[in-house]
Amino acid sequence: MAIASRWADCDAYGHVNNAIYYSWFDTALTTLAIERGVLRGPAASIGLCIASGCEFLASIEFPETVEARVRIGRIGDKSLRYEIALFRDGEAVPAAVGHFTHVFVAPDTRRPVALTPEQKQAIADLVPATPATARTTGPAHDG
Repeated sequence: MAIASRWADCDAYGHVNNAIYYSWFDTALTTLAIERGVLRGPAASIGLCIASGCEFLASIEFPETVEARVRIGRIGDKSLRYEIALFRDGEAVPAAVGHFTHVFVAPDTRRPVALTPEQKQAIADLVPATPATARTTGPAHDG
């Protein structure tokens, strides 16, 4: 998924502010989850972020477009760990890598609920075949 930086994203030094990286992570993983029916699908559960993190590896500036790639680091009974990498145009090494963990809950009670087999199947292809870190390989899905 391509995401364009905006002038308003920059800090006083002309670099994209660190909070924007989290926004890009959230945009990429939420778009993917909606498109695949994991969120807003027939399961009627919602994903709440319970943990997130980012490693900043290279500066991004305006006007640059980044490519966000998402993979699934872990499929749990009631949670998903998304791993995201942001790549500068034409770069093979990510400028940032991060993760978000969503716990799925019932919208009315906010109590955890199990992921459905359909939800798990919808993202199964995004789980790497062998364990690897996002920093060395980057997430597989362009999405």
